[in-house]
Amino acid sequence: MPDVRLVNVTKRYGKIVAVNKVNLHVYDKEYFALLGPSGCGKTTLLRLIAGLIKPDEGEIYIGDKLVNDVPPEDRDVGFVFQTFALFPHMNVWNNVIYGPRVKGFDMKKASRIGDEVLEMVRLHERLDAFPNELSGGMMQRIAVARALAAGSRLLLLDEPLGQLDAKVRNELRYEIRRMAKDLGLTAIHVTHDQSEAMAISDRIAVMKKGGILQVGTPEELYMNPKSVFVAHFVGESNFLEGYVSSVGSKTITVELRNGIKVEAVHKNAERLKKGERVVLAVRPEAFTIEKGIKRGKNSIEGVVERTTFEGTNIRYEVRLKNEDLIVIVKPSLIGEWWKVGEKVTVSFPLEKTHVFAYPKAGLREELAVE
Repeated sequence: MPDVRLVNVTKRYGKIVAVNKVNLHVYDKEYFALLGPSGCGKTTLLRLIAGLIKPDEGEIYIGDKLVNDVPPEDRDVGFVFQTFALFPHMNVWNNVIYGPRVKGFDMKKASRIGDEVLEMVRLHERLDAFPNELSGGMMQRIAVARALAAGSRLLLLDEPLGQLDAKVRNELRYEIRRMAKDLGLTAIHVTHDQSEAMAISDRIAVMKKGGILQVGTPEELYMNPKSVFVAHFVGESNFLEGYVSSVGSKTITVELRNGIKVEAVHKNAERLKKGERVVLAVRPEAFTIEKGIKRGKNSIEGVVERTTFEGTNIRYEVRLKNEDLIVIVKPSLIGEWWKVGEKVTVSFPLEKTHVFAYPKAGLREELAVE
């Protein structure tokens, strides 16, 4: 069955290490996402799995078979490109049955497969149309249909929704997942869009500079990021810099700028030492916001500098008493709205705070996406 394993896989282009000693296991019938900023190596990794390029080091297995020296056409892989990559001189029908015909299937069998996949992507009525007569969403559906018609059990998708407008992209991502799940395929989906990855993936690998930082379910990555970058790239976080003031058995006290002290739950609190520089990451929705000055644990005074209506949410930018600027997101239909210039008190729960050692390269460099 088409699970995929990579063992210490490395790919270089001259002095540039595009993929650096990657170890990864994608399970059979899993919808898996490679997520990261542009240039992080995710497309290179996908092309290595497809056989379009060869690794300089390491081993790639599809099922139980080592495929390092197996050409792409013998890997039984369906590949969907960002640019649709349809044959412009062929109509929809001939584009879709191209794979079965190349494999030597007779016309009856190829037609049956073509009918099935076109019905699946809901474009059977456009089988006589040429690519230039279709919308972007339709062309990408046909590209997926052509990959499915080839009968591959492993589906590789390289930014398949990148050229579509937002509404079509949101609709099509669920369609692609549904088709992969209905057919029992293993799918590896490359994207730089974290909301896309979280919406459709069983698990996600977050990549940066050719390496994998963390692998987990969308919930695991969002609720328990293992690094500052993952907390920043998966969802959104506010970062508060400070020094460890005291260490308890399960909590630490951190002194922020201007002597403001806050507490956080930390699973490895005993590993942190008094005086160590740290970064606290707090999700925008974890904050509460109240009018005026309030006293309480992890409460900080501030002033609303900006409000943005985003439909379902209101986004507030609040300048804290210690000069840090934070973002708070609240549902637009619930509670009171705050105005620019209002004095408020913001607070956050201990257990919703993630604590990280301060990055050696600096916070700005660690958060950089390029």
